[in-house]
Amino acid sequence: MHVTVLGLGRMGAAMAARLADRDHTVTTWTRSGRTLPGLASAPTAAEAVAGADLVLLCLYDAAACRSVLDSLSGALPHDAVVVNTATVGPDEAADLAAALGPAYLHAPVMGSTPAVAAGDLTLLAGVPSLAGPAAGVLADLGDVVPCGSPARAAAAKLVANGVLAGALLTLRDSRTRARELGLDAALTWHVLERTSVGGLVRAKRQRLDAGDLAGADFTAGALAKDVRLLAGHAPSAAGLLAETERVPLAPEDDIAGLAAPRHGLTLAPGATAPPEVLEPLLAYVAGHATGEASYHRAAFLPTAHVEGLRDGAFVSWTLDEFCALFTGKPADDEAERWRRIEHLSTSGSTGTAVLTLQHGADTFTDVFVLLRVDGAWRIANKAYHRRSG
Repeated sequence: MHVTVLGLGRMGAAMAARLADRDHTVTTWTRSGRTLPGLASAPTAAEAVAGADLVLLCLYDAAACRSVLDSLSGALPHDAVVVNTATVGPDEAADLAAALGPAYLHAPVMGSTPAVAAGDLTLLAGVPSLAGPAAGVLADLGDVVPCGSPARAAAAKLVANGVLAGALLTLRDSRTRARELGLDAALTWHVLERTSVGGLVRAKRQRLDAGDLAGADFTAGALAKDVRLLAGHAPSAAGLLAETERVPLAPEDDIAGLAAPRHGLTLAPGATAPPEVLEPLLAYVAGHATGEASYHRAAFLPTAHVEGLRDGAFVSWTLDEFCALFTGKPADDEAERWRRIEHLSTSGSTGTAVLTLQHGADTFTDVFVLLRVDGAWRIANKAYHRRSG
């Protein structure tokens, strides 16, 4: 088959390479101008689809799909099939199908780049059954699950990615609890590999042990986009979305970052932490864990002061002065550091919190005054005590 792949991100590039290895003739195009060694490319999408039996869309979202399809007006061969693997909302999938007609097949995929290379993707096809030229091409990528309609296929993909996000957060919480119970990392992994999230542990453990989130198989930004789509169509996913967005990750980080423990933040026995009040404390801890001052700016009110004794002398820092202490990089011993909420209480729009921070040889007691301003909790001021040795 002559297959044109439009979009050469991680998944598009992997699918183009896989199909070429399966002896299909592959032509590629991407807006960035990227090319793949050994594969033909074209300067425009319209030129890339000339002579194609099947056009594979590997794009980020519905807006990108509409833009590229609009550019193909009058250029598609009359018998070509357009297979769209993008994750979009059910209504967006239905609209794209209506615009293109019978030539359009919505088929979002489950799996990341290693699954593409192995031919182990799951393709959620938006038809009652799959036949014709698309069947053979998709079979070279993995297993096809007929979903009945484009909207149902899109909905099924959102459900699947919601499961993935939830499983990563479950793994994160399990690792946090293991820390609270004093389990070492080796035993924790050994146990978790034998639970229902074992496959995910085996897939992501090496990244998590190394703290390596670069060169993502599936980016945190893409998964967050999918969970937002899910929450927009399924109100019960609002909590999942909130939890996903609380995790401080760069959009290009691997999704494994969602399974990292909460920067060592735990709750002392008997302490309680309502999620909305916890928000500024999580941001504060993220600032320490990552070395990124932007988290502290999100945690504190702009007028906040940080006060305590430093080398025996009283200091009173403004927020700008406090943020200037952070380098943008985590400490070398971050993996061994931990933070614990000892106390948290609120009364009306005010609150107090006490945290213990174990940072290398130093133990800090941080005391916070919290205020709810414009509906959100922030840290108004902080005082600290430092113990060394």
